[in-house]
Amino acid sequence: MMAFSLGELARLLDGELRGDDQMMVTGADTLRDAQAGEITFLDNAKLLGKLSESRAVAVVVHRDIHPQGIPYIRVDHVHASFARIVKLFRPPIEEQSSGIHPTAVISPTAKLGENVVVHAHAFIGAHVQIGSGTKIHSGVRIMAGCKLGERVVVFPNAVLYENTRVGARSILHAHSVIGAYGFGYHLVDDAYELSAQLGNVVIGDDVEIGAGTTIDRGTYGATVIGDGTKIDNQVMIAHNCRIGRHNMICSQVGIAGSTTTGDYVVMAGQVGVRDHVHIGDHAMLGAKAGIMNDVPDGAAYVGIPATPERQQMMIQAALHRLPELKKQLKALQRLVEQAADMTALFTDQQEAA
Repeated sequence: MMAFSLGELARLLDGELRGDDQMMVTGADTLRDAQAGEITFLDNAKLLGKLSESRAVAVVVHRDIHPQGIPYIRVDHVHASFARIVKLFRPPIEEQSSGIHPTAVISPTAKLGENVVVHAHAFIGAHVQIGSGTKIHSGVRIMAGCKLGERVVVFPNAVLYENTRVGARSILHAHSVIGAYGFGYHLVDDAYELSAQLGNVVIGDDVEIGAGTTIDRGTYGATVIGDGTKIDNQVMIAHNCRIGRHNMICSQVGIAGSTTTGDYVVMAGQVGVRDHVHIGDHAMLGAKAGIMNDVPDGAAYVGIPATPERQQMMIQAALHRLPELKKQLKALQRLVEQAADMTALFTDQQEAA
């Protein structure tokens, strides 16, 4: 069994140890799942009470956190530090680390840089360019004219349609489809005719595309994903969209055609955005928000249809009061009816007099 002392782990992390430096650690796991002999991590002081419920023998914490009754290592960056410990106990399993697998199909006109790895049954089409250090996993299909930068990783069964551009150090996860036809049709002689599909997709540097995500090509120009943007699994980005830099787009978001976003936009899960709108810099869209209009810089929108967060909270508060308001309205109606009856009775008495 692999084991390291707490002192060894503290030195690895350049951390500050409080506890027995000779205590042996046999694994690493989360606070909930850690077993006897394993180390865990704590990134929030509000969770200190949970430590007593964990079987972990030690914990990695931020330098501002001081647990009681358990050895701990204080560090500046909890997640990065704990990841290093996990890799000690569970080192990554290397598959093919260099070269071209004999079952890969590569066009003679394709140009591959130094140290490119191509796994089994991958297909690389005509005039494709692949930068040095890029890794193409099994079953990937890269169609004609695509260009990939240095140290890109394309995971199994991803598909890149023709002329797709991918920037350096970007990651495309399994079954992502980049550059499929946009969903654009014109009604001609009582039948739908597909619009032009002459554009492509341009993905910037340091972008991550999640598993099963689809990004459609532009009609005439490019659908663009800005540098540093991270896109979760099962996201749909339609034709002609231009996504800014360092956006965070969570699972099952759907963005309709010709929408643009600024930089550092966050879209939570299942956000839906209509076509031809603009989402401003640093905007935050809450889960399941339905975006019908432009969103200003720095705004936080939630709800269906989405409105500014404060307005939506007022709407929700009013909705919760509807049963009570309904009762009050009925009571007022009864008072009005009673007043009307009394007025009519008084009028009749006056006329009789």
